[in-house]
Amino acid sequence: MSTDISTPDTSTPDTNAGPITPPVTDWASDYDIFDPQYIADPYSIWAELRESCPMAHTDRWGGSWLPTRYEDVYAIAHDIVTFPSGNGISVVPMLPVGNESTEGHIPAPVLTSGVPPISADPPLHTWTRRLVLPTMSNARVAEYEVFTRELCRRLVDDIVARGDGDAAAEYAQQIPVRVIGHILGVPEDMAGTFTEWVRDVLEFAHDPERRRRGIVGIIQYLDGAITEREANPTDDFISELIGAENDGEPITRDVVMGMCALLLIAGIDTTWSSIGSTMWHLATHPEDRRRLIAEPDLMPTAIEEFLRAYAPVTMARRLVEDVEYKGCPIKAEERVLMNFPAANRDPAVFENPDEVILDRRQNRHLAFGAGIHRCAGSNLARMELRVAVEEWLAQVPEFEITDASLVTWAGGQVRGPRTIPVRIV
Repeated sequence: MSTDISTPDTSTPDTNAGPITPPVTDWASDYDIFDPQYIADPYSIWAELRESCPMAHTDRWGGSWLPTRYEDVYAIAHDIVTFPSGNGISVVPMLPVGNESTEGHIPAPVLTSGVPPISADPPLHTWTRRLVLPTMSNARVAEYEVFTRELCRRLVDDIVARGDGDAAAEYAQQIPVRVIGHILGVPEDMAGTFTEWVRDVLEFAHDPERRRRGIVGIIQYLDGAITEREANPTDDFISELIGAENDGEPITRDVVMGMCALLLIAGIDTTWSSIGSTMWHLATHPEDRRRLIAEPDLMPTAIEEFLRAYAPVTMARRLVEDVEYKGCPIKAEERVLMNFPAANRDPAVFENPDEVILDRRQNRHLAFGAGIHRCAGSNLARMELRVAVEEWLAQVPEFEITDASLVTWAGGQVRGPRTIPVRIV
């Protein structure tokens, strides 16, 4: 059984979905991932580009290239020499954030090491990834599942009590931020603040002031949290990193801060977007929802299919020198966007790629990336998505969207729904 998933209804765009820029007239030579059309329906754009121009180019946002075929995204992800991560992973040019006292900049510590391991090349990538893997192991994730399941039940209880709610804002977006907060050992009442900071960094990447606000907020908070843990260690990820070593030497404060910042930035919006997209799908495709309830053994393959179909994340690799890739002259400082969502819709790899097939067996999706930078938190993300679906369906087997015109999506580096108004039926 399969379900067509061509395009969600986005007739009422999210006012925060992207900047006001000139409309795109040629996607092959002037694409814009912040364009409202791209946010509303990237699938048809990717399909057209795969046939006519599989490596699109734009001069917008500092210049970048957009591969749309699985083989290209996979190959580029593995070629860390030609396409390094240490020169920048943001889809737009980075902002100056630090101890500047001019132009209204807010003084803050500078993340000179970036957010390793994802923004680092070997050897920094190698040993920082080794440090984070135990926290994301199957055993540790199983411990986090207890917290996650109790959290999801509380969130669903609140919606059930009213009979309606927002499956994105009141459910999907509440889960990862609290789980990550639990891992970092920060108070749950910080969830709203973390949410705003992460949205500033990713959703508002095009807005210098909003992005600066988010980055500075995260850095300043972590700076204080690290100072506190240095004086009074606790049982959390921050304390673990403070006590960690590399080659017999304590890791630097800057690296500790960068790794914690990565957990916040990469572990929140990405996962809530996956959960939110899945909730949208279940609300709009009752046949799949009912099948999952009737056949719970399908859940593992269904989760992988939701991850494939609604992969939210586009990363970037910024080049350090001019190179040519399959005839494309990529200049130094330009970005190649790691378009994992488009790769997951490539018909050369996935049969009927624009359909959700709950029992799809051949599913080598790239939702978590590929190569040495494949997401270290994939176990955690899978668990959060699975538990979110299980706990919702256990209490709300029948629900529907109240008004499709009120569903809004945000895009850019991370694409996912921001509002999904639903009622229990």
